[in-house]
Amino acid sequence: MTSEEFLRELQAHAESFAKAVATDEGEWIIKGFIDVYRRIYTISVDTKIVSKVLELLLFPMFVEFEKKHGLKIELCPQQNFYPDLTFVHEQTGRKFAVDIKSTYRSSDTEVNGMTLGAFTGYFRKRESNKNTHYPYSQYAGHFVLGVIYSKCDDVADERKQFTLDDLPKIPSVVKEFRFFAQPKYRIASSRPGSGNTKNIGSVVRIDQLVNGAGPFASLGEEVYDDYWMFYLTKDMAQTLSVTRPYTNLKTFLKYKERGVDTLRAHQKEIAKLEEDEAGKAEEESE
Repeated sequence: MTSEEFLRELQAHAESFAKAVATDEGEWIIKGFIDVYRRIYTISVDTKIVSKVLELLLFPMFVEFEKKHGLKIELCPQQNFYPDLTFVHEQTGRKFAVDIKSTYRSSDTEVNGMTLGAFTGYFRKRESNKNTHYPYSQYAGHFVLGVIYSKCDDVADERKQFTLDDLPKIPSVVKEFRFFAQPKYRIASSRPGSGNTKNIGSVVRIDQLVNGAGPFASLGEEVYDDYWMFYLTKDMAQTLSVTRPYTNLKTFLKYKERGVDTLRAHQKEIAKLEEDEAGKAEEESE
């Protein structure tokens, strides 16, 4: 299975996810938490809680996905490790990383945004096992299973308790789900997730997320890797006592052009250096 084939199958499978987590009216099927005394406590609209419960709901569908396509699913061994899910193709041994990300609509055309993982640590040291299930370089592809939803205006009072008889009257906290699957680089923006965080931020336009049409989509994954592997936040630059080389794609282009122009201006010297280094290497091997 190639990376393109995996993406195609994941996208097709994700089309059925919305029906599995929502009613025919589009409301979330989850109403709250229940205790041993059959008391129901409503769910907060907190995005972290919503995201975690969504993950639990989706897991049986991922199990179905692995069985259908000859894959083996491996869960993240520890909290905050990358990725959320590892799919291993049993026939070829290829590994595919899938992170589950969710965000809510801020308007009809945009979302609040999501973070797509660190641009330091395992992302830069791609042979390292630190904070990742497998080294980053061992994955044939890095994907996001995205969930977009709307917050409900009418929510229950979190201080109240309900019984099972009250279930039809408990309003859902979120609704109108839309699922999508895209390679991570295709929905990444050129800015961190929020503030001075060391996480890659996503684009916020819904059409760009669903269609994988972020700024790196046309530039390619190599440019995405190059950009984020050497990106410095303001604090990182201050710690290193250096000026930030670039802060967006426009200044990144200028930064790369400066380096290329300098190298081209010294092509003859570089060629001579290569010849000298090759000659020394031969002498040392004799």
